[in-house]
Amino acid sequence: MKQFLLLFTLSVTLLASNDAESLYLKNACNSCHGMYAEGMGTAPRLQGKKEEVLLKRLRDLQHGKTRTTSGSVMISFAKSLDNNQTIAMAKYLSSLKTTVDPERYDEEYDPAGDGGS
Repeated sequence: MKQFLLLFTLSVTLLASNDAESLYLKNACNSCHGMYAEGMGTAPRLQGKKEEVLLKRLRDLQHGKTRTTSGSVMISFAKSLDNNQTIAMAKYLSSLKTTVDPERYDEEYDPAGDGGS
């Protein structure tokens, strides 16, 4: 399964349509924020947020400022971006309009062996 996921991620990275999208996948942002930045679990939705809000948030993180303890993990990711990448990432995320079918998680979820009732 790990080999499949690695191959899938590599394939998606190679097919990425622009630098910011490639950067999003290369930095594994999708592992917490979702493939389309739709948000997952405690990781917030970034898709379609205002570009200036995303840019401010990324710059705050680059300066070590975060509002939550779980946000502290984002500081190193944000600091790895140069100024042009930061701007491109904010622009990319704000332009995303992909919608994800909420039923997809039910289709992918297999409760067998999870200890649930």
